[in-house]
Amino acid sequence: MATVENIRKAYTDFVLSEGKQPPSVHIFAKENNIPEDEFYRFFSSFDAIEQNTWTGFAVKTIVEIKNQEVWAQYTAREKALSFFYSFFEVLKSNRSFVIYTVTKQPKPFATPQIFKGIKDLFDIFCNDIIVEGIESNELSERKFFSNRYKDALWVQLVFLLHFWINDTSTGFEKTDEAIEKAVNVTFDLFQRSPIDNLVEYGRFLATNGRIKQSMGFGNN
Repeated sequence: MATVENIRKAYTDFVLSEGKQPPSVHIFAKENNIPEDEFYRFFSSFDAIEQNTWTGFAVKTIVEIKNQEVWAQYTAREKALSFFYSFFEVLKSNRSFVIYTVTKQPKPFATPQIFKGIKDLFDIFCNDIIVEGIESNELSERKFFSNRYKDALWVQLVFLLHFWINDTSTGFEKTDEAIEKAVNVTFDLFQRSPIDNLVEYGRFLATNGRIKQSMGFGNN
């Protein structure tokens, strides 16, 4: 009887050997002794297999990092770093499949359908840690911008994915360095800065016009 796992494995073996998808579901099912209707019990298409595989990478990563004893003590920044490092560790054992699926996407890299599942999970994960960071005052809450923080982290994930695919350093040590720099600079932007103080001061002055006038400002 067909299972998600053996269909996914047979598909992965085929695309990595042939460099392309099977000609049809019928041919694929026949060559793997899987009744065609069994295939459609689990997947609607070959792209659905790829989407399921990528979503699985994210699920595996999130389960692993949240099972760490120190997880509850991590800051939002540390939780993000933990996800990024762990995610690329998961990808290492699937590097050939990752390269195959990513390099066949149209350019520029947007968010193709096969990445929808992983992006949805990533958005939920990031939103949770960002809310925690704002509540703990680790991160700055900015009107109209706070809800876009997760998008900035997705951009970094896409960038790092391409960086990792092209990384030829031993043990992908350059990717580890890039992760540290990318996540840290992004979270630096999320934190409170002198610009935030200046904006708040401007708002204060704007809403206290009478006091301003009594001090001799704004009369000309």
